[in-house]
Amino acid sequence: DEANKNGGKWIIRLRKGLASRFWENIILAMLGEQFMVGEEICGVVVSIRFQEDILSIWNKTANDQVTTSRIRDTLRRVLNLPPNTIMEYKTHNDSL
Repeated sequence: DEANKNGGKWIIRLRKGLASRFWENIILAMLGEQFMVGEEICGVVVSIRFQEDILSIWNKTANDQVTTSRIRDTLRRVLNLPPNTIMEYKTHNDSL
């Protein structure tokens, strides 16, 4: 997609049973503009898998460290993630 070709995504792997609540919290946070990154977020995806679920939040500008860090920190706060939660950032180019 042309709109996010220079972007990336934060990926959080979840144990089964958490995706529904996390999805709701993310959507409410986006509607309430809690991420404070303007139009930078261009998508949220939840993938239900066999052994785990995956939550991804996509942004438009992967090389903007301030924005990607703000998205990460807001995700941690909104989802009340434990400090040891592994969050992975991938650029869209690395995902292809």
